[in-house]
Amino acid sequence: MAFNLFKRKYTPRPIFATLGVDMHCHLIPKVDDGSKCTEESIECLNTLSAVGYKKVIITPHFQYPRFPNKEDDIVNRYNELKKQAQDAGVEIEIAGIGGEYRIDSGFAQRLEKPQFLRVAGKYVLVEYSLHQQMMGSDELIFDLQMKGYEVILAHPERYPYLNVQGMRMEQLKNQGVFFQINVLSLGGFYGEEAKRKAYEMLDLGWVEFMGTDTHNTMYAQALSDLSRDRKIEKVLEKHTFMNSTLL
Repeated sequence: MAFNLFKRKYTPRPIFATLGVDMHCHLIPKVDDGSKCTEESIECLNTLSAVGYKKVIITPHFQYPRFPNKEDDIVNRYNELKKQAQDAGVEIEIAGIGGEYRIDSGFAQRLEKPQFLRVAGKYVLVEYSLHQQMMGSDELIFDLQMKGYEVILAHPERYPYLNVQGMRMEQLKNQGVFFQINVLSLGGFYGEEAKRKAYEMLDLGWVEFMGTDTHNTMYAQALSDLSRDRKIEKVLEKHTFMNSTLL
């Protein structure tokens, strides 16, 4: 099955080579709202390579009850995709498996018997609801830290109830939570509000990681388009990110 859902108008530019690693994407087929088949995953991986990434860490959703994934099953599916990508001649290295864990009603139970798939074996990538924050979610992140985990909050620019100038976002930074913004936010993919907040956080020095959050070929096309944006290239030159520490 051919999965060329888009045709490039031009050759992507490898502007993300300085980052080296994409540490947030959803390319294991049929486990969440990301890739729907192996062909789509391979198409996206080829695009990540074309825009400069050398390695990718895949981070499927763990969200109760929508995506009730189990770590062991995800690892098996990851290994299967890795083999299929190698057989297809994909150049980017599929370098690791993590998870994007929703702070939800089932998260406290996860803390009782932790089995987190950690980014680079070190960081737990967590997310809030995009609509409204669950009561006590900040405290659950603190509990996670107290158990010795390093925590990365995924795309804080996308949460409408978290303001860059607000106390809650600053408190998260002060307690040592790492922030990861989505590259596509800088191009307005998620709207002007997320774009504005992403640039504000960059100006404050609050962004440690950049991720593509690639789900499918629509995201890959947007990433390819963004690779031609000189403003984004200047952002990557101006700011220092920790992606390269994950190599």
